[in-house]
Amino acid sequence: MNAPLTGLSFAITRPTEQAKKLAELIKNAGGTPIIFPLIEITMLDDYVLFDRVISEITQYDWAIFISSNAVQNSMPRLIQKFGLPEKLKFAAIGPITADELKNFGIKSVLTPQNRFDSEALLQLPEMQDVENKKIIIFRGVGGRELLADTLKQRGAIVNFAECYKRINPQNDCKILEKQWIDKKLHGIVVTSSEAMRHLIDLAGKENWLKKIPIFVNHARIAEQSLSLDLQIYIAKTAGDEAMLQILISTLSPQGLHK
Repeated sequence: MNAPLTGLSFAITRPTEQAKKLAELIKNAGGTPIIFPLIEITMLDDYVLFDRVISEITQYDWAIFISSNAVQNSMPRLIQKFGLPEKLKFAAIGPITADELKNFGIKSVLTPQNRFDSEALLQLPEMQDVENKKIIIFRGVGGRELLADTLKQRGAIVNFAECYKRINPQNDCKILEKQWIDKKLHGIVVTSSEAMRHLIDLAGKENWLKKIPIFVNHARIAEQSLSLDLQIYIAKTAGDEAMLQILISTLSPQGLHK
């Protein structure tokens, strides 16, 4: 079947720019993507603190990038203002982030091979032997502390270089609810724990969210929904192609909508 998603519509909750590839894949499979970002990436109000942190980049042994957003919102400024020390080693949470770094001329990037999160990165031998190493973590404002806390426990000196912030552009999700009622929405794609929190908060106690399949790309995203009786489907690997495959493979002969 050339168009396995024909007649099906899926809301994509990723930031608008990052939703484009999956949206195109869904279209090519005959489906209809609905762009409904629960997170948008914005610049900081000022970069004084960020510039102060990266001004000492020559003192660091490792630079870890949490996301492609971290690369896009830091590398141009870092290169322009201070350049890249030859001894600095680079690490990324996953292959997409690593590819972004390679676009800036970084040839070697330490990346987990099977699972793409802080836990997987911390399991690598290079992240075990970090005593007295100086590590700078590029990320958005806030976020998980596990990576930094664990590296500190292992003897590393860790600082954050926060280079963007995340906002929720939605006030409610009544649009999605109406489309579900009208049988024009058959699933929701959620690819971050933060977006899942926003979705749950916006839906409140409305029962419709329990009736619609929610597709995620990591088991951790599903954890917060386990007690809420939501229908969660987890992609086998990261990436838009894997997400497309789970959208297709989850279909029953009767379709997703009941």
